[in-house]
Amino acid sequence: MWALKKLYLDWVKVANLRMLQLNEVEEFHFHAYENATMYKERMKFIQDKKILKQEFKSGDLVLLFKSILKFFSSKLKSKWSCPFKVVNVSSYGAIELESEDGTRTFKVNG
Repeated sequence: MWALKKLYLDWVKVANLRMLQLNEVEEFHFHAYENATMYKERMKFIQDKKILKQEFKSGDLVLLFKSILKFFSSKLKSKWSCPFKVVNVSSYGAIELESEDGTRTFKVNG
């Protein structure tokens, strides 16, 4: 307080200047957030264009991706498990798979 009086600064002007600076920082953050969102949307669109839509039918043989290897990756380990036979394809995208020997059946998202 004594420093402001010594420099002949007005409290109201200093408070208004500080509020203006805070508003500018908030506006900068808002624009950065918008730009990041637009970038993510563009990248998602570009990546989704590269994905091929697969149609599975009953009786098809498919490989199953081992998602656990994302955490314990190794260059030499196979990321795919043995072929499975498609038993049933539901209308909402779930696929029922059966192992080659017929012992295991389970559902996965297609």
